[in-house]
Amino acid sequence: MQVMATLGTETIRPSSAAQCVAYIACTELPQGIWPTVIAQLTQNVTNPASTEMMKESSLEAIGYICQDIDPETLQTQSNEILTAIVHGMKKEEPSNHVRLAATNALLNSLEFTKANFDKDSERHFIMQVVCEATQSVDTRVRVAALQCLVKIMSLYYQYMEHYMGPALFAITIEAMKSDIDEISLQGIEFWSTVCDEEVDLAIELSEAAEAGRPPERTSRFYAKGALQYLVPILLVILTRQEEFDDDDEWNPCKAAGVCLMLLATCCEDDMVQHVLPFVKDHIQDLDWKYRDAAVMAFGSILEGPDPAKLKPIVEQAMPMLIELLKDPSVIVRDTAAWTVGRVCEILPDAVINEQYLNLLLLALVEGLNSEPRVASNICWAFSSLAEAAYENAGTPDDSEPETYCLSSCFETVVEKLIQTTDRSDGNQHNLRNAAYEALMEMMKNSAKDCYPIVQKTTLVILEKLDRVLQMENMIQMSQDRSQYNDLQSLLCATLQSVLRKMTLEDAPKISDQVMSALLQMFQTSTGKGGVQEDALLAVSTLAEVLGENFLKYMEAFKPYLCLGLKNYAEYQVCIAAVGLVGDLCRGLGQKMLPFCDEIMMMLLENLGNINVNKSVKPHILSVFGDLALAIGPYFKNYLEVVLTTLQQASQAQVDKTDYDMIDYLNELREGCLEAYTGIVQGLKGENSPDNADLALLQPHVGHMISFIEHIALDEDHSDSNIAACCGLIGDLCTAFGASILPFVDKEPISSLLTKGRRSKSNKSKTLATWATKEIRKLKNASS
Repeated sequence: MQVMATLGTETIRPSSAAQCVAYIACTELPQGIWPTVIAQLTQNVTNPASTEMMKESSLEAIGYICQDIDPETLQTQSNEILTAIVHGMKKEEPSNHVRLAATNALLNSLEFTKANFDKDSERHFIMQVVCEATQSVDTRVRVAALQCLVKIMSLYYQYMEHYMGPALFAITIEAMKSDIDEISLQGIEFWSTVCDEEVDLAIELSEAAEAGRPPERTSRFYAKGALQYLVPILLVILTRQEEFDDDDEWNPCKAAGVCLMLLATCCEDDMVQHVLPFVKDHIQDLDWKYRDAAVMAFGSILEGPDPAKLKPIVEQAMPMLIELLKDPSVIVRDTAAWTVGRVCEILPDAVINEQYLNLLLLALVEGLNSEPRVASNICWAFSSLAEAAYENAGTPDDSEPETYCLSSCFETVVEKLIQTTDRSDGNQHNLRNAAYEALMEMMKNSAKDCYPIVQKTTLVILEKLDRVLQMENMIQMSQDRSQYNDLQSLLCATLQSVLRKMTLEDAPKISDQVMSALLQMFQTSTGKGGVQEDALLAVSTLAEVLGENFLKYMEAFKPYLCLGLKNYAEYQVCIAAVGLVGDLCRGLGQKMLPFCDEIMMMLLENLGNINVNKSVKPHILSVFGDLALAIGPYFKNYLEVVLTTLQQASQAQVDKTDYDMIDYLNELREGCLEAYTGIVQGLKGENSPDNADLALLQPHVGHMISFIEHIALDEDHSDSNIAACCGLIGDLCTAFGASILPFVDKEPISSLLTKGRRSKSNKSKTLATWATKEIRKLKNASS
């Protein structure tokens, strides 16, 4: 092939010829064409007569191919690939350009060299070459070799014990200490990866213990063993922040903070003793960098260690953290606000007490006047605090508490958050979004005595929405348009949170104003998926709150519902529209009937349309159940076509090696089960088991049960599948009485019910217990 002849002929880097070779190879190799390309490239690298440019461009081509091709395609050629790579990486190779190309190629090929890593001798050789490359005088080669070690640790953790003590520990510790950011970053990343792996292994261990089997892989506890060496280095790196660091730029200081958090999650209580002395020594340091590092270190260890052991430590630190919210350095204030937010989220009991709460609230409200980066973190602290305060006031029956610890300051906080949403610098550091999020959490988590402020906030939000809608025709620039759309979406979401709190008496008083604003949004938002989706979700909430009173809006709203159901291009909008149909069914009941023909036709069309994103389909199947429940016996008109559709969907098969497809299959099955449940309940109504409508379902009962058995025998089923199966079994028992016994009194069904009763999910437990009792009742009655 002519393009191969151009390799090594260029004088510029990187090689365009290498990219061309790789592009052609990635297209042809999966089809069985050009099978010799890897052998040819390897020959170019290992041939003593090859020039430096020839070796380098051939290795680059191998790297590009490995990066873009499905690993399985090259599985059989991993030996040749490694021969070329190792030849180019060896310390004897005089050219750093060649070594770099080879090391990058190794980084891209690690996924499909498993067979080589499984063999001791080959693995030893690869590890030796990589470790030698980490000592190169060329920074780029060192960084690439360290990147290889990070990826090797992630892919081949179970083989690393042989190398950790003699090589990897020293190499990565040295890298962390480097003054060169790129090298230091890879050293830190290595240990972050170790933590990720060991956290996964801890989860695997507890799951195996629950299932009564040994785990497939076990942890070597490298992170725990290295703590005393890692933490001091990471703490020093934390002090290296610059006053004007770019927020988006990843640097060792940020990486060190993340690594400390991962170490805390991984090593739990062992972490505290290594960090606390540094915090105590430097939290009042005259140098802002050390104050900031101390606060960051403290915030980083809050998740992982035992909360009971951390609580007294955090309580002791609260006065200092509150003080640091007023620190002269904006960076320290920012980190203090982030740490307070973490305390509110992870250890709220340490702040929801008489001793500190009022002091903290005053400091947080004042902090909302700070720079956007600080105020944004304070908004997040309010979000976490609102949720924790509401939970803390929990009533035995989960009803709304009469009052709670934020009641006295609720109005002040809400007013300040509303002011914050209007800040002219609100688009910096995500501040406007954070302020609206906090406002939503305050509304959602409010006690009964805060209701007058919720009413007032509802009117403020509606006024804001009206103002925003009047700006529609004034917007010219695309950046302004994007901000305008975001603001509409935020106001819709906030509207939902206040509507959910509205009493049944108050909701109808504002519903005309709400609906008129939302209809105006629909008129102007065609083609703006995000806005349409949020407006549909707001209508959903209004329909929930109004119930049958929503009927008066249906004629005006129906065209926009239909547009949403037909919005194939923006499938999230389509999903929101399908979900809204379910909410309308629950709100309107039989008053939904006049709209059903048109809606059913669109739903069935969507199921058969290949242009509709597959993730919409489970939602459509589920909504058939909502429609059946709403219109009861009138669902007979659609029964034949819906049952045929459900039978086809319930027989779907997917590639079981693809986890995403397994998840999709479970969602599809759940949609079918929810549809069957709604149909059984809808046709049964309040009548006795021998009504004529139910008789229409009788021929399909066998299929429903065999579908449940099929799910029961599939080891990849989800907990939601089990819950839905148990619910359907119970409904079939109450609907068909004794005639159902021969179908449900079988081993797969009883195993499924047992699994449901032992589930961690309350829903599965409750439904499985109920279904078991219904079967027992039928057995007792027939014996």
